[in-house]
Amino acid sequence: MADEQLQRFLEKVSQLNAFVALTESQPALREALRHCATHQQVVLLARSCGFEIGRRWGEEALAEEALAEESAEAMETAIDNLLISPCPNPGQERSTVLLDTPKLRLERIHSCSATSPEGFWYDQREHEWVTLLQGSARLRFSDEPQVRELNRGDQLLISAHRRHRLEQTDQAPGTIWLALFWPPE
Repeated sequence: MADEQLQRFLEKVSQLNAFVALTESQPALREALRHCATHQQVVLLARSCGFEIGRRWGEEALAEEALAEESAEAMETAIDNLLISPCPNPGQERSTVLLDTPKLRLERIHSCSATSPEGFWYDQREHEWVTLLQGSARLRFSDEPQVRELNRGDQLLISAHRRHRLEQTDQAPGTIWLALFWPPE
């Protein structure tokens, strides 16, 4: 075995061990792993947590963009779980509309080290109810002196046109929100 191949092998073993340790500490992740029916689903689940365990002996690494695209597409169809998905790039959010009717819109939002741009305030025409499914976040309201700290399980109602901004969300694996929007009566 060449030194380069040995290093790749040892790195894969290290990644596998770290992924196993994470599944043992996060019940939702362990449950998602239990529901994987194929090797590829396990590889994609691990990749969504930042671990690369799928490359077989002698395979060349895929380009990062192709890997991320493949992961996102496959994860959406492979696992129907609100808590499991590839983490967006740092500073970004990914929204998925789960329900859209004339009176209600339900979104799953996955944030990674996200903040509102300097000087930007949300001023939405809809009411918004949010809860954190994973991670933590800091929100600032223009009419409150203190930043609001939100943690997993916390929920909050934001009235239409109440100006607010996102001060911070967690780094990978990120913050996952469930957000319900509806128009004022």
